[in-house]
Amino acid sequence: MKLWLLLGAVNGFLAVGFGAFGAHGLKARVSAVDLAAFETGAQYHMTHALALLAVAWVASNAPSTLTTTAGWAFTVGILLFSGSLYFLGITGSRALVLATPIGGTAFMIGWFCLAIAAYRLA
Repeated sequence: MKLWLLLGAVNGFLAVGFGAFGAHGLKARVSAVDLAAFETGAQYHMTHALALLAVAWVASNAPSTLTTTAGWAFTVGILLFSGSLYFLGITGSRALVLATPIGGTAFMIGWFCLAIAAYRLA
């Protein structure tokens, strides 16, 4: 549980930092399309930082392989999905574009596992 709480808090901090950087540091330097991609990365980053806090809560009540899988899936999703969009926004390069849907799939796996784990709490 401590791992997911720590990862959720650290990623919440990073998401706010990246969001501020996008809003203030990139706005005048990149195209509107690249900025929108960056902002989408920050939005999903924060959403999944909060999801990691939910994983910590579920894990504290009923630790299981499902909660662990959900936590790692959210973490991988943040790295691949948000990371690839941050890279695109900062560099304009689409070199990591194939990582984005893999990260999105990891997010979906995380939500599926978390839903099953939460259902089993009842």
